[in-house]
Amino acid sequence: MKPVRDRPRILVIDDESAIRRFLRISLSSQGYDVAEARDVDSGIAQVDTMDPDLVVLDLGLPGGDGRRVLGAIRERSAELPVIILSVRSDEGGKVDALDAGANDYVTKPFGLPELLARIRRLLRSEAGQGRAVPFDDGRLRIDPEARTVTLQGGPVHLTRKEYGVLRILVEHSGRVVTQRHLLQQVWGPAHAERTHYLRIIVGRLRQKLGDDPTEPTYIVTEPAVGYRFTGG
Repeated sequence: MKPVRDRPRILVIDDESAIRRFLRISLSSQGYDVAEARDVDSGIAQVDTMDPDLVVLDLGLPGGDGRRVLGAIRERSAELPVIILSVRSDEGGKVDALDAGANDYVTKPFGLPELLARIRRLLRSEAGQGRAVPFDDGRLRIDPEARTVTLQGGPVHLTRKEYGVLRILVEHSGRVVTQRHLLQQVWGPAHAERTHYLRIIVGRLRQKLGDDPTEPTYIVTEPAVGYRFTGG
């Protein structure tokens, strides 16, 4: 796990100079150290030399697809958070990028407050990697080591599958977890396409956690892609 820095380092890899400038100014004003790269080769080089805490990566880059950069990042680190920032909004492209190792996907044009919120969540998640840290917002408490869930002080009784889905979402708090990954981890590889299993389990979880599906506090649906535990 990386040491905690006073100013987290963010690497922006995007071929649009206006986007890079906007993010450099915006992220710097929020207390981040920002570096930039405009193509595949310089992006990979910056990953090696800068040792960033998080990468914001465009998929359409000179010198090759941004997935080359993502692949190079994952060869070096399984933990480094990567947010894809792309004009490609098709669901298949999002799923492919997330399955290839991206932690989140934001479509251009994007709102800065949303991007900043996702960056903060990913950096918090990264800081907690390697520790089974209980989640507790004063209302809901999830203790991964004790395997217990309580809501407003009372026990929440979950089935093995319900707890399995919730545990994975909490472990990746703030990150999009694809349907395929959840299905493979909880049900097994042979069930990777049975998305209706997940819909049923997530529906039950929301009911037991008192989570309104129209305005969820904890489990957010990324349509046709997966789910995200927001941390309240």
